[in-house]
Amino acid sequence: MTTTTTADVVVIGSGIVGLGAAYAAVRRGLRVTVIDRSTAPVGATIRNFGHLCIGAQGGDARRYADASRDLWLRLARDAGFWLRESGTLIAARHPDELQVLEVAARDGGLRLLDTDELVRRAPLRRDGLHGGALIEADLQTDPRTAATAIVRHLADRGVDFRFRTAATALTAGRVETTRGPIDAGTVVVATGHDLDHLLPEVAERHAVQRCTLDMMRIAATLPRPLSAPLLTGWSLVRYGRFAGTPEAAAVRARLHAERPDLAALDLNQMYTQLPDGTLILGDSHATAADADPFQPEAAFAAFLAEAEALFDLPAPRVIERWQGVYAKGPREFLVDRDRDGALVLAATTGIGMTCGLGLAELTLTAALDGAAALEGTP
Repeated sequence: MTTTTTADVVVIGSGIVGLGAAYAAVRRGLRVTVIDRSTAPVGATIRNFGHLCIGAQGGDARRYADASRDLWLRLARDAGFWLRESGTLIAARHPDELQVLEVAARDGGLRLLDTDELVRRAPLRRDGLHGGALIEADLQTDPRTAATAIVRHLADRGVDFRFRTAATALTAGRVETTRGPIDAGTVVVATGHDLDHLLPEVAERHAVQRCTLDMMRIAATLPRPLSAPLLTGWSLVRYGRFAGTPEAAAVRARLHAERPDLAALDLNQMYTQLPDGTLILGDSHATAADADPFQPEAAFAAFLAEAEALFDLPAPRVIERWQGVYAKGPREFLVDRDRDGALVLAATTGIGMTCGLGLAELTLTAALDGAAALEGTP
């Protein structure tokens, strides 16, 4: 006999947006159930740089990122995972990249660095550097440990996690799952790139596809630590605060003309160093309806070559390679209702870790008629 259970809020998906929705709901004193077909968060939430790039965002992304920053700091304290207020370094290797940074610095929150200070903060080769910048608001975490710590913390606060449980259908006020139905006052769908498995009409309406990316982790002997995540000119042509400016357009044109091979990979050349000293390198991007399972070795070769050109390091040793997948659409975010009233949330570009907690917090607060968090709840 199948038993129906109940919850005030059912969240489908345990990635960072789903965890953000669960956190927002439980802090309002609501009974929360999270279901996920996997055994733990295993998607984009753990397959990233751990870079929370708040100060490089613009528009709605900056609003969600600012809200996320406060939530990340609170969760790191309460759930006990590693997080540092690192800021983000940007290396300018051409005068046009430095010009992008000079224009952005006029809006505050970004401090220009000369080459000497940049090299003190990052073990870079001086050859070709023209200075750089520090984005002051940014954070860094280890995504593999952060996600599991957040799950554990939310479970301690009473959130009912049902892993290895798939949602099969939604009707008004009910979620059908592979382990029986759940009646819910509010349903949040936060399945990321797999939205089309449950709600294909919503995915098609928002033109959601899958963006696959290649990443790797290396062991390398650096003369000093990398004090913050590091971006390059390839990053400046991606992030909202910079990418739409005429100065960034000039950088994009030059990079694509000089390195069509890297442009073909849709490269975001960036780096983070984990507490164990290893470096995460990446990343490339390819968008299609389905994730291509085959990873081109050209991407990994490029990551290593560019790292050796930028950093003062001997030949690195590759520890891991992996493929990330995230939802990609024509807009940065998807906020919608399905025909049965479920709230559908997704970051539809590669800034889910930066913005996901804030997206869930602000959107769910509005959906719950502005209910304030009850921070004293257990």
